[in-house]
Amino acid sequence: MPTIQVSEATIAYTDTGAPPDLPDAPTVVFGHGLLFSGWLFHHQVAALRDRYRCVTVDWRGQGDSAPTRDGYDMDTLTADAVALIERLGVAPVHYVGLSMGGFIGQRIGARRGGLLRSLTLLDTSADAEDTAKVGRYRLLASVYWLVGLRPVFGQVAPLMFGPTFRASAESRAVIDEWARRLKRCPRSGIRKAVLGVADRAPVHEEIAGITVPTLVATGAEDAALPPDHAERVAARIPGARLETIPDAGHSSPIEQPEAVTSLLGDFLASVDATRPPGTG
Repeated sequence: MPTIQVSEATIAYTDTGAPPDLPDAPTVVFGHGLLFSGWLFHHQVAALRDRYRCVTVDWRGQGDSAPTRDGYDMDTLTADAVALIERLGVAPVHYVGLSMGGFIGQRIGARRGGLLRSLTLLDTSADAEDTAKVGRYRLLASVYWLVGLRPVFGQVAPLMFGPTFRASAESRAVIDEWARRLKRCPRSGIRKAVLGVADRAPVHEEIAGITVPTLVATGAEDAALPPDHAERVAARIPGARLETIPDAGHSSPIEQPEAVTSLLGDFLASVDATRPPGTG
């Protein structure tokens, strides 16, 4: 997997390259949620790569990105994403971020909007973490760091996946693959990533300055960040479109891949119809 160096961090990413017959195709950058990697979007990448250059990024300490001593706050991760976009020379991009990736996407949109062609925010929030949950998340992070996933799986899985998905026998293999990939990551990096999310600052005031076309979507069964979070984000960003994905929890791109892919594909096409490739 290719990497870039940002200060002391080695950031891993994937890059499909431009489609062979569309050398000037826009780029879609995917930013995953906590406890995942770019794999979260593998269905969407497979469906869109014949029309777009698709790039996924692994945040510090997750996926194939090595843990670092510090730098897990959302502002530093935003700088990592900006560095990747600029190093690849692919701006303006369609940015798609889920949860943690959405925290970062909102910051890019508010502070470096010129890097974006559009913004898609999935299962995310502009708020600080609920104070009633911070202590629990800190405890789960510490237990995971000390003894691994098994003791906390029963509490974490319902936050990551909705009840409809978990009840399906076909979903077992997907959840097992998620757990397998998570276990490959150094526990120290996962713990710091959880704390970075738990301690994040709100951006509710900032996002009113986002001017790029924005799609906000939420799983109807999201327990980690219930739909009212998405409603507040969409209400704050001028002209944002709000969609609810039925039978999906917090990890909508793998819980309802066809619905998310269709929603995303239609949105990107509508943006590109008014802003063709090569127009900046």
